[in-house]
Amino acid sequence: MKPLKNDTYLRALMRQPTDYTPVWMMRQAGRYLPEYKATRAQAGDFMSLCRNAELACEVTLQPLRRFPLDAAILFSDILTIPDAMGLGLYFETGEGPRFERPVTCAADVQRIGIPDPEGELGYVMNAVRTIRRELQGEVPLIGFSGSPWTLATYMVEGGSSKAFTKIKKMMYAEPQTLHLLLDKLADSVTSYLNAQVAAGAQSLMIFDTWGGVLTPRDYNEFSLQYMAKIVDGLTRESDGRRVPVTLFTKNGGQWLEAIAATGCDAVGLDWTINIADAKRRVGDKVALQGNMDPSMLYASPERIEQEVASILEGFGHGPGHVFNLGHGIHLDVEPEHAGAFIESVHRLSRSYHAG
Repeated sequence: MKPLKNDTYLRALMRQPTDYTPVWMMRQAGRYLPEYKATRAQAGDFMSLCRNAELACEVTLQPLRRFPLDAAILFSDILTIPDAMGLGLYFETGEGPRFERPVTCAADVQRIGIPDPEGELGYVMNAVRTIRRELQGEVPLIGFSGSPWTLATYMVEGGSSKAFTKIKKMMYAEPQTLHLLLDKLADSVTSYLNAQVAAGAQSLMIFDTWGGVLTPRDYNEFSLQYMAKIVDGLTRESDGRRVPVTLFTKNGGQWLEAIAATGCDAVGLDWTINIADAKRRVGDKVALQGNMDPSMLYASPERIEQEVASILEGFGHGPGHVFNLGHGIHLDVEPEHAGAFIESVHRLSRSYHAG
């Protein structure tokens, strides 16, 4: 493999000195880009796009052709693991993901096996290998997975949910069943992410999209402890470099210290927390990733620049900040506004890294 030409993102995650604050965007490969829509139409549907290594590689690289981003992220979906467990993933137009066979009881959990990452999930590893080759060492490649709790919400609810009544009913009425499911998911995520590293991923991220719907006690018991178990089991070195791990719980700002104590390298922040407060609370224990409201990209380039300046000032001088949105970029954002955001981060951040 070629040496990295731009390792700013990896160095920032390790809290090492950089010339500027690196930036990438959650969902940077996706629906806001006309070229993505064309490639998806060519694939036929979303999962066909994920399963075709060449097309998944193409959409991963599309944003890098437009913007000087500091990292690429594997194009895939967090629901690949439940799909490989045989739950029958499909997508309803305008409705999001659905499962034909949701998990409803202990017998369903016992039937589920841990997928072989080079078997049922081999298409993801093929995509990682293809993307890593085609990147030619320009920027690092991020691999990722959903957290056990977040994957379980989709598996038990049968799809997206607003109130999470089915999984919370299982959590309170049959906690042992849910723990069995979460344990299997933690083992599955660990082997899946380690296979991504073996295939060429240079950094890992765990998305705990729905951890923020839990009480503090339940968050520790049903989400965080399983992410900590995964962190303990991950390959943390490859190609002679550390493989940094970022944990991101949406609406998890109240638990920053506990997340930072898992042994991860970085904590992702959504936009509901002030980055200066976050830095004060975790000190130099971990790097921070975030945290502009994705809706800010609807604003004028001048307003976007002001927001970037404000977040950079909040984090202050020194290493350990990866700039990102607080969640995924919205599908109707003008690509030019994303470009203005990235340019502002690179230009304005240099003064925070001087000397």
